[in-house]
Amino acid sequence: MNDISTVLAGGEIKKPGFVQLVFVDINGVPKGMEIPIERYDEAVEDGISFDGSSIPGFQGIEDSDLMFKVDPETYTEVPWEGIARVYGHVYQNGKPYRADPRGVLRDALEELEKEGFKAYIGPEPEFYLFKKNGTWELQLPDGGGYFDLITLDRAREVRREIALYMQYLGLKPEVLHHEVGNAQHEINFRYDEALRTADNIVSFKYTVKAVAEMRGLYATFMPKPLYGFPGNGMHLHISLWKDGKNAFIGEDGLSETALHFMAGILKHAKALTALTNPTVNSYKRLVPGYEAPVYISWGYRNRSSLIRVPAFRGNGARIEYRCPDPGANPYLAFAAVLLAGLDGIKRRLEPGDYVETNVYEMKEEERERLGIDTLPGSLSEALDALRKDKVVRKSLGGAYGNFMKYKEAEWDAYTEYLESKGLPEDTKKVTEWELERYFHL
Repeated sequence: MNDISTVLAGGEIKKPGFVQLVFVDINGVPKGMEIPIERYDEAVEDGISFDGSSIPGFQGIEDSDLMFKVDPETYTEVPWEGIARVYGHVYQNGKPYRADPRGVLRDALEELEKEGFKAYIGPEPEFYLFKKNGTWELQLPDGGGYFDLITLDRAREVRREIALYMQYLGLKPEVLHHEVGNAQHEINFRYDEALRTADNIVSFKYTVKAVAEMRGLYATFMPKPLYGFPGNGMHLHISLWKDGKNAFIGEDGLSETALHFMAGILKHAKALTALTNPTVNSYKRLVPGYEAPVYISWGYRNRSSLIRVPAFRGNGARIEYRCPDPGANPYLAFAAVLLAGLDGIKRRLEPGDYVETNVYEMKEEERERLGIDTLPGSLSEALDALRKDKVVRKSLGGAYGNFMKYKEAEWDAYTEYLESKGLPEDTKKVTEWELERYFHL
């Protein structure tokens, strides 16, 4: 492998001899295969066949022949590995495969386009860096805190290196900083159209983990790797555009379109958590006290609300959806959130009054008076909410059955583990079962 400093200094850069074909499973984990560069045109025009029987959330062995077709607009070259990398769509029997997450988002965006909208999303994925030590004893490589620069933040060079690598994969880093937790970090990259942003999240995780590996570290996007420490969030900044203009801009702030869109998300918030917070471990993060929203409300400056409206200038009008975590499959999560918002627009739903006081510090009686409901407290509760929500179920298309079957089995495996250890179902401690299942995903 070429050293990144050599590549960036204009050293020898190998032309790719192979192309990595990338798709994701039901969890959003990248899967794929490599082909010689000479077969690239074939992969674009005809596709490359593969066996989907062992891909989590895909086909059974009785009907597992699938086809990957390249989306040529996603082609990038990875000079330090001497390969190219490309995303695409999965097909079965000549038709789009129902459980392909990227295809689910493509279909959702077509629904938006029918109403004249194009969605833009900017994510804020957080991650921890840990030293490798061969055990689950998670040794922290730095003692920095929020926005620390020098004294405590010894991982700043790693962040810079990640940012340099990102640009080769088409991501534009904008802000790098230490997060609240020791050894917790955030690198924001420029917003883009929803499908491209989902691809970018997958590429970003790939880059972070690769650089960490080269530095003798583990990077994890696990929502809550450490009990008592802040969790990893992935706030989403969302706007809709119509006829080349930001449809969220109103005369004196947000437009009616933006308010209806936000109301749709609030209306479907409980079911949405099954997609935006889809792991057992996600609900160890969604607890009061760590800036992870629990209560279904909205505000302007209020970071205790589920949805916040950041201050903006010019075309920057957007909403910030604060509960998603980087354990989410970005394709499924985006599809669900966007179509929930579209439902609000179509039905002209109202979001209710905004809240600018700390919702965590309110008494329960006050929250009830204001009509502030609570997000699900576990993956099981979130799946129950998803079963009852026709709009969010429909947003998953043919992937709904696969998703539910996989996640129900995940919950059953977790509760069996708890029973074997004599632990209560509502424990907020991070278990070894979670570390084994989610730490490297």
